[in-house]
Amino acid sequence: MAVSWTETQYQRLTELNAGEEIRSLSFPGSAERDRAFLEYEKKLRAAAKERLEKLRKEHRRPLLCRLKSRLTEVLTGCGFVEVSTPLLLAKGLLEKMSITGAHPLYAQIYWVDRGKCLRPMLAPNLYYLLTDLLRIWEHPVRIFEIGSCFRKESQGAHHLSEFTMLNLVEMGLPLEQCRTKMAEYASLVMEAAGLNDYRLVSKASEVYGETTDIVAGGVELGSAALGPHPLDENWGITVPWVGIGFGLERMIQAAQKSSSISSVGRSLSYLDGVRLNI
Repeated sequence: MAVSWTETQYQRLTELNAGEEIRSLSFPGSAERDRAFLEYEKKLRAAAKERLEKLRKEHRRPLLCRLKSRLTEVLTGCGFVEVSTPLLLAKGLLEKMSITGAHPLYAQIYWVDRGKCLRPMLAPNLYYLLTDLLRIWEHPVRIFEIGSCFRKESQGAHHLSEFTMLNLVEMGLPLEQCRTKMAEYASLVMEAAGLNDYRLVSKASEVYGETTDIVAGGVELGSAALGPHPLDENWGITVPWVGIGFGLERMIQAAQKSSSISSVGRSLSYLDGVRLNI
């Protein structure tokens, strides 16, 4: 009867970024399995050290940082203005997004005190800014932010409690252009991330009612919404708009074909996707 990796061996291979073809192997017996494990671990450790040397001598910045810079370059080159908003979010801004005690997302929020939390999304702050920018600037107004968000996510291969979001929005464009622009901006960001094989899929949303997800390899990497939308009334916004939010760690995981998102996020155990206990 064939045997597979032990739980400890499987975990170690996953930490060392072994591909599915290695992690799914089976063997005639435990002796063959254990010999194979030592061989694969040795090769994977060597590859990990080589990747760290490349980071030290060539890139000098982890892939997450490099992706943020690349996206910033691409979006500002297309007329978007980058903004930077607070990590602490007022409870009232969440309520304007319809996120109250009965909302599914409410249980995932990290509360700092009764009136403030760590932001679970970028959209409330961007809405707040746009109420003024739409008055001050000529339309259309294009802004984006790249920054940390926090949710008490269920553990899994595609979830992090602290993750990096890109949220871009264009407001005040002709209504008939919204869907075209949505596809255009999705393509722009995915190409910048080195991901050309993706699909746009309609999906129900807990916040926006209906969204268009950007999906690659069966995983949602981004989600787009269009306006006018019923939520706009809470902000006094009446113009058409298109907005897309992307998870940067998920994009990196998809591009790198990594088995775990933990290896590509902010970490004290990993650096640029490499487990440091090598």
